[in-house]
Amino acid sequence: MNVLLTEDLTKFYGIHRGIENVCLSVGEGDFFGFIGPNGAGKSTTIRTLLGLLSPTSGRAEIFGKDILRDHLEIMSEIGYLPSEAVFYNGMKVRDILSFSAKLRKKDCKKEADELCERLELDQERKISQLSLGNRKKVGIVLALQHRPRLYILDEPTGGLDPLMQQEFYSILQERNKQGATIFLSSHILSEVSKYCSHAAVIRAGKILVSDSVEKLGHTGVKRIVLQGTDKIPQFAHISDPCFENGTAKFLYDGDQKELISLLADVPFTDISISDPDFDEIFMHYYKTEGDEK
Repeated sequence: MNVLLTEDLTKFYGIHRGIENVCLSVGEGDFFGFIGPNGAGKSTTIRTLLGLLSPTSGRAEIFGKDILRDHLEIMSEIGYLPSEAVFYNGMKVRDILSFSAKLRKKDCKKEADELCERLELDQERKISQLSLGNRKKVGIVLALQHRPRLYILDEPTGGLDPLMQQEFYSILQERNKQGATIFLSSHILSEVSKYCSHAAVIRAGKILVSDSVEKLGHTGVKRIVLQGTDKIPQFAHISDPCFENGTAKFLYDGDQKELISLLADVPFTDISISDPDFDEIFMHYYKTEGDEK
């Protein structure tokens, strides 16, 4: 069963592109990564799914229900963390958590207390007294305290220190094992490769690829390192070239036999051909698919 489904979802801001023909499917119980550089359309997609923006065209369903017609019913089962959450500065953390729970007509105190303890968040402090990281923690607790079926998290770890990031993902993994679906927007590739089972890459408002993380990591792209040369080869299928200290490095997505033939005219003393790491693979997607910014 698909918890989230979009068909040609499009949003334009006047003549300016937001997202265009976005097609996604996220299965129940999935831990799904939504990857793209800043400005790629991640937040626009999420805000459109949540009914915060009206789509220009296309359609989307969450829990099999239309995002526009059944908006209120859908939102009751979603935990949303925006990339930048804003709260009333004069309120205490405890009061904000309680206020949110009352709006949902749920008693979330026990869950909120446990989350605050794990995230080391002081509920007696006012929002105005909190650091950026602690404000992020408030947003996390608000998204998690009512134990929704679907978590939609937009750049959730910004401002968190490494230990809190680890604890946050431990909580998400626990919820995921209990059956919750996680939809995680991020430009931090290591997060996606470590925690997600499926992912989609968006660039310039369009989906470039969507598949299991395992399959996305096996694209046929190779990392080539040439020792003892003072130039980068000039032929097709090369991306991310760099030269330093007598070594040429680049990614190659063509036929390896053709590569060896082409390198016959390039002076070098040694060659290394290996699989790129996850970050390099996705940077390859970012830089080689189209020319839009």
